[in-house]
Amino acid sequence: MSNNSKRAAIILAAGKSTRMKSSKSKVLHEVGGLAMLAWVTNLARSAGVEKIIAVVGEGNADVRAAAENLGLEIAIQEPQLGTGHAVLSAKAHLEDFEGDVAVLYADTPLIKTQTLADVFAVLAKSADVAVMGFETQFPASYGRLIEQDGELVKIVEAKDANPAELAVKLCNSGVMAAKAHDMFAALGHVRNDNANAEYYLTDIIEIMRNSGKSAVVVHANEEEVLGVNARSDLALAEQAFQAHMRTQMMDAGVTLRSPDTTFFSWDTEIEAEAEIGANVVFGPGSYVSRGAVVHPFCHIEGATVGKDAQIGPFARLRPGAHMGENSKAGNFVEVKKSVIGKGSKISHLSYIGDAVLGEGVNVGAGTITCNYDGYSKHLTTIGDGAFIGTNSSLVAPISIGSGAYLGSGGVITNDVPKDALALGRAKQSNKEGWAKRYRTAQEKRKQKRKQKRDK
Repeated sequence: MSNNSKRAAIILAAGKSTRMKSSKSKVLHEVGGLAMLAWVTNLARSAGVEKIIAVVGEGNADVRAAAENLGLEIAIQEPQLGTGHAVLSAKAHLEDFEGDVAVLYADTPLIKTQTLADVFAVLAKSADVAVMGFETQFPASYGRLIEQDGELVKIVEAKDANPAELAVKLCNSGVMAAKAHDMFAALGHVRNDNANAEYYLTDIIEIMRNSGKSAVVVHANEEEVLGVNARSDLALAEQAFQAHMRTQMMDAGVTLRSPDTTFFSWDTEIEAEAEIGANVVFGPGSYVSRGAVVHPFCHIEGATVGKDAQIGPFARLRPGAHMGENSKAGNFVEVKKSVIGKGSKISHLSYIGDAVLGEGVNVGAGTITCNYDGYSKHLTTIGDGAFIGTNSSLVAPISIGSGAYLGSGGVITNDVPKDALALGRAKQSNKEGWAKRYRTAQEKRKQKRKQKRDK
């Protein structure tokens, strides 16, 4: 048993991902907007792990790059000869490590921090090796955990199990932890005389027990340990994540008008007493404050919604959008990389990008900030209490002063002073009788064409 508080993790990520039928490695596919490899990395860190090694194959260049970006150490497993061989591939990174090491899987993204923490806690209190297991009514090809008198006796792969062992419904998640020295010492005795001719990590249970050490099972929920091998599994993992988030949100005081049609990202934050309508999608980096209402059919990503703000229906908040307290982005409004001040309203059919709006600004329908010149983005600034008339085009860089009025239909290319009226449209001229003459001429042309066809 270990009393050392140091913790390490080995994340197995060397699979070839053939069943995903994807040019992108399996563990980089996302659940809740976050790559599975990142999920498992976050899990390890949240459980107090200070040293993480990712085991990748020589052909997993994208996985290696992602792991390095996450700050992980890299071990290469080539060829892939089983889970025991994969863990041994990381041995050189832990030669001088005197602590507990957990083996995690980069395609198992939904394990809870507390569950992994329980695995480590067992090592400090009651066992030399801990295995994360789960009960299922459909054990199928999972390895079986064989217990006796409350201790784990062995793990049997389904292909090697006898009928009595196959009847066991306590299954192996693959996650295992032990003192680093004990784990690698046991792996040195693992053989590959099994149905797959592979070196199984699971064999160390019997090896360690034969040397007088103890093993126990730490129970997890079945959906926590869902492994992803194909796109159908990825869909199941997404469903499980979304179901968990929906329950968590409602338990925290958030109103979901249609929970099954609301979709969250891994880091979505919503304060109590906010209300979310049907068919709302939150991309990564979204925050909704207390009392805000997000009406149906909205997409919010990388954006902040202030207290008592109103969003939608059919609105899109893109990264960098900050909606102030009691502000509004109404139907068919898109906001990107803009600060919308307290009480300012963009009620419908507008695009506001790369802009700073003060408090109490009213933006009329059809208004756009012309922020891109083909090479660079430019800033639009609108002061407190300004009134932007319908169908205004604000050609950035431009500044609209506080209290200014912009007449409808204007193309505004110069700064507008405080409290000024800006008229940017051409002067109207009426041509008397033009419409009647036009219709008469068109009717004559129509008749001539018809006569030609009839000949």
